[in-house]
Amino acid sequence: MAGVTLAEEIMLLSLDDKSGVPEQRQAASWAVAGGILLELVLAGRASVEGKYLTPTDMTPIGEPLIDGRLALLDSWLHGCGKRQVAHWLTRDHVNSIRAAMESLCARGVVVEQQLMALGLFPTRRYTEVYSGPETELLQRLRAVVLEGVASDEHTAGLIALVHAAKLHRVSFPHVSRKEAAERMAGVADGQWAAVSVRAAIRDMQQP
Repeated sequence: MAGVTLAEEIMLLSLDDKSGVPEQRQAASWAVAGGILLELVLAGRASVEGKYLTPTDMTPIGEPLIDGRLALLDSWLHGCGKRQVAHWLTRDHVNSIRAAMESLCARGVVVEQQLMALGLFPTRRYTEVYSGPETELLQRLRAVVLEGVASDEHTAGLIALVHAAKLHRVSFPHVSRKEAAERMAGVADGQWAAVSVRAAIRDMQQP
């Protein structure tokens, strides 16, 4: 299986195994949108400096989830040289969480069930059918955050996003939030590529 994206990893972390729905959905949605944007930055398709997002290359990278967002980003920019990161995340965060779940379904990691809540309202539930990606993800996060193993750029970016969105509990449910936050901050602080994306997510999380 091709490498799971940052957005999909965030969804795997937030998806509750019992209920089949994401925990801390609002926070997760910001992190998912940020994860897709960070993938575009790391792939050289966009750059983020300060509060601004600038397109650099509209060539698809071959990953449907990321390429779909790249096309939307191109349409949204309408030839503008740059726009604010926060504006893009605000525009995309609700839809990107759905796109990430669809991508996990396409990979065969989860399956979707459509139900009727109270017999009236359509709802979606997701059941994990292939645990490999989540198991590997949790082992990798534990090694980096709790055991001090050196991180690659992808994992460090993920930790920066999760930390910014305050998703510490879903990442490390058996570790105190304070300890998890402090350890994740230590990894996140060195991530230049995620700095502006992280800041935008953090600002949106303010009460």
